[in-house]
Amino acid sequence: MASRTRDWIKFGSLLGVALLLGLVFTSALNLPARGSPTDEPAPASRPTTIPAVQQLPRASIPAAKPAADLGDAFVAVAEHVQPTVVFIQAERQERTSRRRLPPGFEEFFPQNRRPPVERGSGSGFIISKDGYILTNNHVVADADRVEVRLFDKREFAAKVVGRDAATDVAVIKIDATDLPAATLGNSDSTRIGEWVLAIGNPFGENFTFTVTAGIVSAKGRLLRGLEAEQYSIHDFIQTDAAINPGNSGGPLVNVHGDVIGINSAIASETGSYAGYGFAIPINLARVVTEQLIARGYVERAVLGISIRDAGEEDAAAVGLDRIRGVVVQDYSFGNSPDASPAKKAGIRPGDVIVALDGDSVEYVAQLQQRVGFKKPGETVRVTVLREGGERRSFNVRLAAAPQDRTDVATRNEPSGNDGGSEGVREDRLGIAFEPLSEDQIGRSTRLREVLEQGGGLVVTAVTPDGPAYRRLFAEEDGGPDIIVRVNDHAVGSRTDLTAALRGTHSGDIITLYVLTRGLNWSQRVVRIRIP
Repeated sequence: MASRTRDWIKFGSLLGVALLLGLVFTSALNLPARGSPTDEPAPASRPTTIPAVQQLPRASIPAAKPAADLGDAFVAVAEHVQPTVVFIQAERQERTSRRRLPPGFEEFFPQNRRPPVERGSGSGFIISKDGYILTNNHVVADADRVEVRLFDKREFAAKVVGRDAATDVAVIKIDATDLPAATLGNSDSTRIGEWVLAIGNPFGENFTFTVTAGIVSAKGRLLRGLEAEQYSIHDFIQTDAAINPGNSGGPLVNVHGDVIGINSAIASETGSYAGYGFAIPINLARVVTEQLIARGYVERAVLGISIRDAGEEDAAAVGLDRIRGVVVQDYSFGNSPDASPAKKAGIRPGDVIVALDGDSVEYVAQLQQRVGFKKPGETVRVTVLREGGERRSFNVRLAAAPQDRTDVATRNEPSGNDGGSEGVREDRLGIAFEPLSEDQIGRSTRLREVLEQGGGLVVTAVTPDGPAYRRLFAEEDGGPDIIVRVNDHAVGSRTDLTAALRGTHSGDIITLYVLTRGLNWSQRVVRIRIP
């Protein structure tokens, strides 16, 4: 009995030691007390030693409000300017020869067929309530037809008022009123680093009225890779706002919504945006625009010299404390250098022009702008420095730059398929036609009925810039269409058509009932607005 008692005492002692060790171990781990209603065991994946991150109220972040204000400014500018931006489509057609081939030889001479139409698109912006639009020359150059789509999706045929290849500026006009017009700012006061927005139609119809943001990266850029005319003026604003093909002609605007430039070019090895976009300063474009609207072309004055920017050696040779000014390289004035106004005044090659009428001259484009848009016959005061630091001033009477009117779009007459020997022309519809004849009927019972009931007019050509373009079709375009009625008048001759159009005015919509070639000459209705 005593032995059994001793065993129980040993077992109890061991159990007590085990419990004591367990309590000590638990205390070392700092485990929460079991059964506590407020403390839950921490998950194994969440370290209990890392404090929770304190969330600051949104309004207490210093950069949030200025960023929000800038975003609101962008929104306001976009909403204000977007309605003034337009989408431009231009069509150019190669000119065809009027040489006639003997019947049956056409397939051996494909060059005599109708040439393909080249189509391009770009941007522009409205500058007057009555429909004047500013864009790039290269968007509408040599176009046979120009169409404009507004932000509200209305479409208009546009007339090219004038264009200037030297500055890449063009003015077109649509027949509309009460249009929203952009506000033109002052590009001279624009500073490098300012925020700007570019608005336009990159890559055509899929991305119309796109808005991108950036800053003014530089000013006074001369892009040597661009095609240049003899009297070109390149003084571009550089921006990192995304500009792509199709943005040409759209506005570059500041955060006040004022247009400071016309988006015109990009520097890219791929042909797409690479961070370098260029815009024509609006101050330069404004002067060009006024002349294009007034006379259809730009008349600019010249000193009659060829020039370049001064370099380090030039500055040192004439004693300048920093590199600036424009070096006179030679005399140039048409085919007669002796007629150069600068030569007559006494300016020599090697002179560095440092001022014009008392205002400092820094670089070539600046001098070109100041001289180019003065009036021929006007006298300017040119200040130069010569080797050794000699300072001289000359009064130069400016001459008119030789005008190459082939670069000026003052014509708007059609020059492609204008009817001519292909039939009688109707300019209000922009078509040529001939009366339906017995030879054209063939085995068609439908055409036989038309001829017996008074006849119809077979469309033989459609003018590319006429209102019927892409609505009526000549034989070479998949037709020919045959006009059988105009409004309520049957037409089978020129006299009938003249009578049907009598009393109509510009802007009126007329309804044409047209037979289209098919299995049995089906009829369709074509409505055209008279331009």
